[in-house]
Amino acid sequence: MPDGGNRTPSVPLRDDEEIVHSFRPSRSAYIRDNAWMAAIAMAGGMLVLWIAGNPHVWTGAIGGLAAIGLRGWYLASEELAVRWDLTHRRLLGPGGREMRLAEITKLRTFASTVQVVTAGGDKHLMKYQPDVTDTLTRLREAVERAGGNAA
Repeated sequence: MPDGGNRTPSVPLRDDEEIVHSFRPSRSAYIRDNAWMAAIAMAGGMLVLWIAGNPHVWTGAIGGLAAIGLRGWYLASEELAVRWDLTHRRLLGPGGREMRLAEITKLRTFASTVQVVTAGGDKHLMKYQPDVTDTLTRLREAVERAGGNAA
């Protein structure tokens, strides 16, 4: 698919609308987040085996690392192709996602992810942002300019 498997905004811009900023994921943030997930999976696997009384607790670490490593390798091309576009009116995302800036009520961060919540309760994740603080600041300022108030 020419658009990376529909991982970029597919919503057409309106006549009086232009892209102010595009948000793309960072490979280093992707690797860092997957390394943290692997560490947690390794510890979790070892804990489960220890609780179960398995004498080979160390195999939980190998299993956790293998699971997250394979998942990370398999999803990398898809996750790193995602793009979100900010206009002066809307935030456009992959798969036809679009939300008016004035409808955004909450913006939260976790690791390298920004969660966008709309007044209708829809939740969207902008994952693996290279600078989550910059992403959050740009979104908050755009929402305020559009007349919204995102907490």
